[in-house]
Amino acid sequence: MRSLLPAIALMLLAIPSAKAQGLRDFCADRPGKATPPCILDVGHVQIETGLADVVFQRSPDVHATTYTIGASEFRFGLTRWLEAEAAWAPLIVDRDRDSGHRTGVGDLTLGLRGALIAPDGDGPAVSLQGFVTAPTATHGLGAGGWTGGVRLPAQLPLGPLALGLTPEVDVVRNASGHGTHAAWVGVAAFSHGFGKLTVGAEAWGAVDDDPSHVSHQASADLTAAVAVGDNGQLDAGVNIGLTRDTPDLEMYVGIAHRF
Repeated sequence: MRSLLPAIALMLLAIPSAKAQGLRDFCADRPGKATPPCILDVGHVQIETGLADVVFQRSPDVHATTYTIGASEFRFGLTRWLEAEAAWAPLIVDRDRDSGHRTGVGDLTLGLRGALIAPDGDGPAVSLQGFVTAPTATHGLGAGGWTGGVRLPAQLPLGPLALGLTPEVDVVRNASGHGTHAAWVGVAAFSHGFGKLTVGAEAWGAVDDDPSHVSHQASADLTAAVAVGDNGQLDAGVNIGLTRDTPDLEMYVGIAHRF
C-alpha cells in the first residue's frame, strides 16, 4: 500500500483539472461517517473509492475480520441544487471463526441529495438525502433485502473549525429475514484544515430496533484527507468501537476525484 499511494497521487495530478471559474470547492463524502451537505456542480462526476477497508470484531461470541476492496460511490451533478448517487462494493471478504470464509460483492445503493439552503454560500449548509439499497450482494454479505433511509446532512462554520451533523432514519431488515424495522443513526463531526491537510474527529452512534435484539452502537472516529490539486484527495481513517455491539476497530484508506 505504501508504494501504491504515491502512484495514485501522480495519476490524479496527471488528469486535466476540472477547476474553472465559479466551480465549487472540492467536497467529498469520504472520509468519515458524517455526510456533508455539499452538492456537486452541474454536469460533473465525482468518484470516491475505498482502496482498502478492514473491520475487526472480537468478543466471546464473535471473532470476525471483514475486508472491503474498491467500494466506490459515484456522484452526478444534476442541477445547481440536486445530485444523484450510486454506491457499490465489488469485493468483500469475510472471515468468521464460526461461519467460515465468504467472498462476494456488496449491495447497490442509489440516492438523491438536494440542498435546502443555497449551496454556494459560505455560511450554514443543509441538504436532504434519500437512498434505497438493492439486494445485489452475494453469499449473505449484504442486508438481505431492500432497505432505505433518509439523512439530513448539515454543516456549520465555527471559526477555524467546521461542525458537521448527520441525523438519519433507516428502514432495515429484521435479523430473522422476515419483515423490517427502524434504525436511528447520528454523527457529529469536527474538522479543521491545515493547508492541503484536513483532519477531523467524529462521534457516531446508532440504535437498531430489531425485534430479536435491540443493539446500541457507538464509535470514536479520526479522519485525515490530503488535497491533490483542485479536484482530488487521498484520505484515511480509523474508527474505534465503544460498545459491545460495535466492531472493535475499522481502518481504511481511499481516494476521490472530480471530473
